[in-house]
Amino acid sequence: MQKRKLGKSDLEVSAIGLGCMGLSFGLGPAVEKKEGIALIRAAVERGVTFFDTAEVYGPFTNEELVGEALAPFRDQVVIATKFGFAPNPEDGKWTALDSRPEHIKEAAEGSLKRLKTNVIDLYYQHRVDPNVPIEDVAGAVKELIQQGKVKHFGLSEAAVQTINEETKFDKTDFRNIVPRFTPENRRANQAVVDLFRRIAERKKATPAQIALAWILAQKPWMVPIPGTTKLHRLEENIGAAAIELTADDLRQIESASSKIPVQGARYPENLQKLVNR
Repeated sequence: MQKRKLGKSDLEVSAIGLGCMGLSFGLGPAVEKKEGIALIRAAVERGVTFFDTAEVYGPFTNEELVGEALAPFRDQVVIATKFGFAPNPEDGKWTALDSRPEHIKEAAEGSLKRLKTNVIDLYYQHRVDPNVPIEDVAGAVKELIQQGKVKHFGLSEAAVQTINEETKFDKTDFRNIVPRFTPENRRANQAVVDLFRRIAERKKATPAQIALAWILAQKPWMVPIPGTTKLHRLEENIGAAAIELTADDLRQIESASSKIPVQGARYPENLQKLVNR
């Protein structure tokens, strides 16, 4: 597996990471614990060194799963987790934002315990909290870095996956409420999928692999972290690192995609308000 350095840091990770959220939360029922551990360890065996989770995934259960799965390989992998959400006083759901310094430090202690580690390699703010200056957030994480509990600080904003219009989601799947994944918008956006499929056929790859290869081709410090609950999808995603898109391929994608208006917002309105603050 190729390696890359994230951003301007010296944090080196595999070119393809593993987003672990869907094993516990958001993409249908949580997988059985032993299955989740097996998938994460299968990723390690295949050269993946970058694993992403968050305290809100579950909440807590995904960090616990990741911590147990990676404990035997802790010195070989990079673990990223996120802070910034808290229970909403009105309904108890984890939809409230809280990046107060005291909350960040409390959240970090919980994450360290659940991840079975003494240091978090990359600690993200999950969403910007408009009530807390970013300088205060950075200052709190800086203190954690000085204490040896965190190595790197970052900001996070989750992405979505391209799927076809026939896909049916489990009733607990987050994508049921995402406008871009309604049947009519999937039909409207099929042209994007078809574009990647044509290139995939030429490259003897899958559309998902071409999409990941396109991300890798944008900047040498970009590292996609696609999530999955299935071993064959994990292997498919990892395979994207071996695909090289030529300058002509990239120009074709840019030219064709610029003519395709993507339909549907990335998030429902209440969640979209939390983005790009």
